[in-house]
Amino acid sequence: MAKKTFSDIVWLAKKLRSKTGCPWDRKQTIESMLEHIIEESEEVAQAIKKGDSHNLREELGDVMFQVVMIAQIAKENRQFDINGVLKDIDKKIRSRHTWVFGKDKAHTPEEAIEKWLENKKKEKEKKARKSHKK
Repeated sequence: MAKKTFSDIVWLAKKLRSKTGCPWDRKQTIESMLEHIIEESEEVAQAIKKGDSHNLREELGDVMFQVVMIAQIAKENRQFDINGVLKDIDKKIRSRHTWVFGKDKAHTPEEAIEKWLENKKKEKEKKARKSHKK
């Protein structure tokens, strides 16, 4: 089997939701996907608890596909797309790891968590000020 890329999985969700795709997948809404992403996330947790790396790999794929499918539905609803999701998570991870991507220092896991929480708090405060101005 040929190597698969993230773009291939995005295409798969789009195809399943298309007129020539799957009736069940076309019927789904963001709200109806909630139970599925919860179920798949619980299966990831079970695989981790059991130390079952083979099953973990499969379940992580299932969670990833749920995320892609929800983003596809959101795109169809003109809310956002998977590229926006990727952009946002990239920005968040970089902004919270200022000791890796910035000038801060963290030499221990404890220092890293402390800085992470501090950066997260700053982001929340900035977001609150922004929404308050609207």
